[in-house]
Amino acid sequence: MLSSIFAATFAFGASVVAQSSSSVVCVAGQCLQGYSNTTLGATLSASGISTEVLLLPGQYTSTTNPELLHELLTSSSAKLSPSTGFGSSSAGSSVSLPLNIALQPGLAIYPQAFYSGQGSYSSLPTSPVGNTSIPFTASSFALSGNVWAAVSAGSNSRVILWNSVPDVSQLPASASGSLSLLNLQSSTCSPACSGNGICSASGTCQCSSGFTGSSCESCSSGFFGPECQACPSGCTSCDDGISGTGRCLVPVVSNLPSSCNCINGECGANGQCTCIGGWTSASNGTQCAACAAGFFLDTSGNCEICQLGCQQCADGTGDCISCASGFTQDGNDRTKCDALPQTTSNGTACPDGSYGAGSTCAICSPLCTTCTGPNSNNCVVCGPATYKFNGSCVTTNTGGVCSGSNLIANNNKHECDTCGPKCTTCQISNFNAASTVNQAQCTGCLPGFVLSQGQCVTSCPSGTFLSPQDNLTCTACSSSCTSCVGSATNCLTCANNLLASNGQCVNSCPSNTFSSSGACISCHPDCATCSGASFSQCTSCNKALPVLTSGRCLATCSQNQYFDTTSSTCQSCDSSCASCSGAGPNSCLACSSSSQVLRGGACTSANCTSGTSVVPGLGACLSELVVSSPSGTSSGAVPSGLSTPTIITTQRLQWWEILLMALGCAFIFVTFLYCWRRRARKQRAKDTAAFASAKALHKQSWRWRLARFGEKLFGHNRSPRPESESVALWKLRAAEEARHHKEMEKLIGAQEYSCTGSSRSPSPLPSLHPYKRRGSHDYSDAHRLSAGSMYSQVTGRVRSGPEPRQPVKSNPLTSRFSTTTFGSSVPKKPNVLKRQPTPSKSLSAAEQYAASVRQSPEPRSDWITPSNTGGSRNPFRNKQAMLS
Repeated sequence: MLSSIFAATFAFGASVVAQSSSSVVCVAGQCLQGYSNTTLGATLSASGISTEVLLLPGQYTSTTNPELLHELLTSSSAKLSPSTGFGSSSAGSSVSLPLNIALQPGLAIYPQAFYSGQGSYSSLPTSPVGNTSIPFTASSFALSGNVWAAVSAGSNSRVILWNSVPDVSQLPASASGSLSLLNLQSSTCSPACSGNGICSASGTCQCSSGFTGSSCESCSSGFFGPECQACPSGCTSCDDGISGTGRCLVPVVSNLPSSCNCINGECGANGQCTCIGGWTSASNGTQCAACAAGFFLDTSGNCEICQLGCQQCADGTGDCISCASGFTQDGNDRTKCDALPQTTSNGTACPDGSYGAGSTCAICSPLCTTCTGPNSNNCVVCGPATYKFNGSCVTTNTGGVCSGSNLIANNNKHECDTCGPKCTTCQISNFNAASTVNQAQCTGCLPGFVLSQGQCVTSCPSGTFLSPQDNLTCTACSSSCTSCVGSATNCLTCANNLLASNGQCVNSCPSNTFSSSGACISCHPDCATCSGASFSQCTSCNKALPVLTSGRCLATCSQNQYFDTTSSTCQSCDSSCASCSGAGPNSCLACSSSSQVLRGGACTSANCTSGTSVVPGLGACLSELVVSSPSGTSSGAVPSGLSTPTIITTQRLQWWEILLMALGCAFIFVTFLYCWRRRARKQRAKDTAAFASAKALHKQSWRWRLARFGEKLFGHNRSPRPESESVALWKLRAAEEARHHKEMEKLIGAQEYSCTGSSRSPSPLPSLHPYKRRGSHDYSDAHRLSAGSMYSQVTGRVRSGPEPRQPVKSNPLTSRFSTTTFGSSVPKKPNVLKRQPTPSKSLSAAEQYAASVRQSPEPRSDWITPSNTGGSRNPFRNKQAMLS
């Protein structure tokens, strides 16, 4: 099977012509120019660009370096020509990015090292390769990802390859020699396929013909045995299954009664049913489903004839329901009808063999024992060796079969009776007058029934087998078998506690079988020995599937393991190996480090030249795949951009990108604003706490801090702390002084301006209150002019003379809440509660006087100061006198 799959491929029929001129070979991020015969990958070209490059397996995008490769990849006229095994597209196909250059699932072999020369490719097989192998000659070969190949090398050693091999000569000694391919599968199936299936690239098991199941572990219906053969022809069903014997259980039956709506009859070619004796169509339309007239249904399911002279009898018992003409119900036996006695016209009884003919008795027909007339049709009881059938007396053959029918002679009823259930024909051996009807043996059965010991049954009983000669008769097995098939000596089970194995009776089951129900059952074909029929009940494995894991036989260990034939177990490879054929660092098949390559089965430093590195997945340096031009040899101009990094042009943002950026900036701004406000609140709280601590408004003792912690923990709102006495007094004093200042401002305003009609002009002196107190009312000039003088307010009359100026006292009336009433322990109120004049650099005489007056006690509100002060030192008065 394997040779048919791979022979044409490995004949190097499909090949790629090797390069013989200078070329450029690239992998993503790196290109090298020189001479190369490598045919692995795909050739990339573009119109307007003279240079073509060979792309090695890898992923290529629009940002791939260097510039030459980037220019080719992004060119609108880029064309790709894949080599054998690299893509199903035709040569010259267009390029769409990202571009993935990868070997299709399978194996590519090359006649020269480093993937050079004419290459051949073989895809994964579609069915198991079996136990065959095919030799091939290769100096290097490439494996696609997730694919493993089983090869035999040298002295029949079985090696599993998981990676590409750039040089077969560098493999370890255990894998050297002539190579033959044993198996090729994908590793993506979980669970792994059985030996009768093969894992495809899609991760599903493809089964051989006749096999089924997710792992191809069992036979399809109608197939049997380790190789899932089809059941024998002529069988509707057989003993199928992977451990089945294939014996026919239900043979193919033509003209089944059910095919023409029939039960006890045979279907004809025209679809009509021919009933066996005693049966007729039922009232529901089913053919041959009811007993005919003169017959009744007995306990065996057969329509048996009624007693002689009974026209209709009851099913089950056979009791006569109505008697024929000339008969009467028997008084002792309800199943019988007795014939009326024959007499002459004068009443004389006629003897047997005669009948009444007027006044005398006449002799019956020789065929009758008793009769009612001279003809054979007038017989009541037929004579010797004849039997009543359809009103006539008929003879029988040597087997007791009535002439002209398939009925059997019944000596007890002197009638032709039916053969038995499902019997189409029957006979009695050595029939005579003493024979009874129960001695009748069926010789034919309805379709679907078999003949066993003279009766028609649905299947052969134990100890017998269906004869393959007629597919009708059940034949007894030999004495050594308790059951058999096909022949008397082909035992399925044996007597004397022996075990049946391949039709023979043995003392113990041979290898590759297990004992079950007195027979040796074959193991699953995956197993060498087993404890059951399942593919997961193996106890040892064969060479094709050597790895025993959890009762299953598998083809391989994991990738970083090898199969140890001594212990029949999987062992780990050396840490330097990605895969291996044995123990130690000198048995590597591929290297685990990307900076190492395989040399004689050992992983050593690559030491790549020309600034190159190991190509991922190929196990070789780029410089090993491309031989640089010899010194002094003209190899053409070096293509521009061979090592220049790619320059990426910035693309214009899409609208949704701009929207996302704007939303992101808004989110950052809102977050910053929230954090800044939170920090400000914390700072204000900190400053408030510091002020309260400095003024000793409350003392944060450990009890107070404990109470605050409890409030935070249980979520209770802290009740406002009661104000201290000093704070309450400060608030009352501040309120009273504010009210007093308000009244004094009104008074000062009244003194500065005269009422309407006064001869005194406004004072030229500057106001004593050039600034507006916080919280005070704004008194405009119009308001002040409209206000009356103190004289007018007291007397209710307008003054005729000038309004005298009154000195203004800076100190208000002493409050009853003066600080002198506080205790010594109370701190002083801040200076903001006192009224402070606006400082000035030089004071006039009036301002100096006002300042000296403010230090004197505040006069009471009910004092009246004389308007004429005489020789007063008041500069206001002196200045007014001088002006007047």
